[in-house]
Amino acid sequence: MIPQLQRPLVIFDLEATGINIGTDRIVEISLIKVQPDGTRQTRTERINPGIPIPPEASAIHGIFDADVADKPRFADIAADLRDWLEGCDLAGYNSNRFDVPMLVEEFLRAQVGFDENRRYIDVMRIFTLMEKRTLEAAYKFYCGKTLENAHAAEADTLATWEVLQAQLERYAVELEPDVEFLDRFTADEEFVDFGRRMIYQNGVEVFHFGKHKGKPVEEVFEREPSYYDWMLKGDFPEHTKLKLKTIWLRYRSRKNR
Repeated sequence: MIPQLQRPLVIFDLEATGINIGTDRIVEISLIKVQPDGTRQTRTERINPGIPIPPEASAIHGIFDADVADKPRFADIAADLRDWLEGCDLAGYNSNRFDVPMLVEEFLRAQVGFDENRRYIDVMRIFTLMEKRTLEAAYKFYCGKTLENAHAAEADTLATWEVLQAQLERYAVELEPDVEFLDRFTADEEFVDFGRRMIYQNGVEVFHFGKHKGKPVEEVFEREPSYYDWMLKGDFPEHTKLKLKTIWLRYRSRKNR
């Protein structure tokens, strides 16, 4: 069963130098854009991360420094990729926790921006909520196939798209083939930033880590203003800092009234 689309849905997967959203970089991205009429386009790009690829990362995805030495940097393709994604919702496997935050970081570093006003479907969330398995097991369980070339971005992207369709078939009673429904269903918490350092509680931004975990952000600004500067200078994702600045400006505006 294909999900009901009101606008294009892009299923994508990243391979990177590591899993630290703030410091690691993308080395490969593969995307499938599915139009509401069912037609689709596939796009795969290898990217020079500008930093060495650790051996442990290469052991997983099979991409080495020499493979990307002559490839473009993300900044070189950022504007074109942003335009290609315009008006699209996003889907992936564990994408809400890794792929989307990593992609947003790269866009912010390239200073081309990223439109957050879209829906996000995390296929792993459907799987873990319903069956709790890995992508390879999901592919075997839902599609009856063995995932060849796992951890290659294109293979994982195609498998994720097949798994999503099979999930909608299997859970036709529980799941609506609608992107807005799947966005709500796969959301695990309401996060302020893709790095998940802040969450919403009753509509209020609250820190989700460290010594101020559970405290409203503006309350921390009031009691410990230096915490804002510490975070801006720290090794936090750019998207986290962007959201923090927005809250800080709102807080200062209220203070100066």
